[in-house]
Amino acid sequence: MRLPLPEPRRPTADVHHDRAGRARVRSFGTLRLQGRRHLVVLVPGLGAPGYLLSTADRCARSGPVRVLDVPGFEDPLGPACAVTLGSLADTVSRWLAEVAPAPVVLAGHSTGAQVALHAAARRPDRVAALVLLAPTFPPHLRRTGPLVRAFARTALHESPGVLPAVLPAYLKAGPRRLTACVRSAQSDAPEQLMPAVHCPVTVAVGERDALSPLHWADGLASRTSHGRVVLVPGAHSFPHTSPGITAVVLEQAGTGLP
Repeated sequence: MRLPLPEPRRPTADVHHDRAGRARVRSFGTLRLQGRRHLVVLVPGLGAPGYLLSTADRCARSGPVRVLDVPGFEDPLGPACAVTLGSLADTVSRWLAEVAPAPVVLAGHSTGAQVALHAAARRPDRVAALVLLAPTFPPHLRRTGPLVRAFARTALHESPGVLPAVLPAYLKAGPRRLTACVRSAQSDAPEQLMPAVHCPVTVAVGERDALSPLHWADGLASRTSHGRVVLVPGAHSFPHTSPGITAVVLEQAGTGLP
């Protein structure tokens, strides 16, 4: 299924800090329960929430949305958690249990998709639908050499406009923490966890994304009883370059939910 590309719009976001366990998790967006029945919750890749704000802005036109700033590299109150996949999943799970007013449409991008998948498996009562946007890492990219080559192929099709949205968080994190985050995600096997998720699952990937190729999306979706795949224009950062399309994918994921 292919979706058309709407015109972009400058994002707006309200900042929240919510207690989730011992952590205070910063998020951007709104919790006003207007329009859409289910809150949309977005988990960024590599701890850089800025590039998801335009998608959140589109989602906010029809209902409540939050972008979780985890682990919180730029949070003035300090990071909410460690950079490992397990710690991130723990924090998101607690936020869903203690902050979200009802079961949500949970979406994650890139390594954030892996975090969202783990959170959905841990808290099935808090996730009405799961959306994996450009999920990493297929088995052949769990080694450094192939990953570097796939990154180079994908970078050729990325928009330079994504850099200002991610660089501040990356610079604040530093290479050590970013590397630890990537290595933790590379050691994960999302395909093994998919059968444990019983809510509707959408896997969306970019046409030009070698980091999250279509065959990987097909394989993930096939491992759950309610999976579907959506192919969108662009490369790995399509939520930033195509926020309208991404918002449509998220809206469709919540359609028909009780």
